[in-house]
Amino acid sequence: MPTDQLIGLFAEETRARAFAAVALGADTPAKVMEKAGLSPKDATVALRRLRDQGAIAAGGDGGLSVAYDRFRELARSARASSAENHGSGDERTEEVLRTFVREGRLVRLPAQWQRKLVVLRHIAERTFEPGVEYPERTVNERLRSWCEDSPVDHVTLRRHLVDLRHLRRQHGMYWRPAEA
Repeated sequence: MPTDQLIGLFAEETRARAFAAVALGADTPAKVMEKAGLSPKDATVALRRLRDQGAIAAGGDGGLSVAYDRFRELARSARASSAENHGSGDERTEEVLRTFVREGRLVRLPAQWQRKLVVLRHIAERTFEPGVEYPERTVNERLRSWCEDSPVDHVTLRRHLVDLRHLRRQHGMYWRPAEA
């Protein structure tokens, strides 16, 4: 079941209340009606839909329970499908970038030097075109977007990029050198 389908399943109040009752220990339709405050018809329809979609299961004894294995499976597949691909083509580089760069934002700078080099090169390549000159204000704006909700500020990031020669600076203008 795709995530949006799961969200839709719980968007209807009676299904959400029935599910909550099962999660809190109601293991029969009668107990679900009582705990969720639902009419027999509403409880029956909600439980049928929750069972059909795999959110709850009926055990061998007929008792209702949350299908935790199904939710774990959905969480694993969502993580696998949402794993960011930064386009480096190298699995070790991708692993570093997945750890320190999420959704186009810098989570933090790595302490390990080699990892820091990978992250800074990635930021320079994604932010600045080679040979194009940028005024300091533009550089700051572009780097700020990487630093939102990060312990690293744009000035520190800019200094690292210049120190590592991913950016060059002269007379208030910055540029990324052309690749060799």
